[in-house]
Amino acid sequence: MATKIKLTRPELKRFRDALARFERYLPMLKLKQQQLQIAIRDVDRNRDAAHGAVRQAREKFEPYREILGDIAGVNVSALAEPVEVKTSANNIAGVNIPVFEDMLFPEVNYSLFSTSAWVDGTLLDIREINRRESEVKILDQQHDLLQRELTKISQRVNLFEKVKIPEAREAIRVIRIKLGDEMTAAVGRAKIAKSKIAEAEMYGTDAHGSPQEIQAP
Repeated sequence: MATKIKLTRPELKRFRDALARFERYLPMLKLKQQQLQIAIRDVDRNRDAAHGAVRQAREKFEPYREILGDIAGVNVSALAEPVEVKTSANNIAGVNIPVFEDMLFPEVNYSLFSTSAWVDGTLLDIREINRRESEVKILDQQHDLLQRELTKISQRVNLFEKVKIPEAREAIRVIRIKLGDEMTAAVGRAKIAKSKIAEAEMYGTDAHGSPQEIQAP
């Protein structure tokens, strides 16, 4: 074993308690590990879908990109920038992750009558791009938070399975052998002592084999 252990009964109890604790916690750690793995797979699917939505929104907007600068008096890009991204929190396997809820944009301040109708559509397209990109960023945060926790839990599972539990079991085995040998030796010594006492009583010698003085009747 990596560390030297005391071959005593208190040490045996300490390792037994530790083993019981490791074996009690390990199933809970494995359950959390599975929950995190499932959650990460779900987030990855959502990320793939969000990336696809971003690509579609960009493709829809592409025909209008070159003429954005020709819109007199309307800063479409500025109007498409969010003023607030609303999120909520969700707890997955003990990990708090952000969840995209909504995105707020500036109020439209140009004349709807004097501006071409396609400007409205373009503004909506750019806002949709920003919305989808924000969703992707938050999903990236979810993935990073869950992956960090999964890495930590997986390390603990490996530590328990491959180090702590085998060490405790080996320590218990070694201590039991030592205590068993000591008990066997003690029983042997007790039998020898008992045999000597019986012999002394039979032949009139003391326990060390010396003759005892026999009193006359």
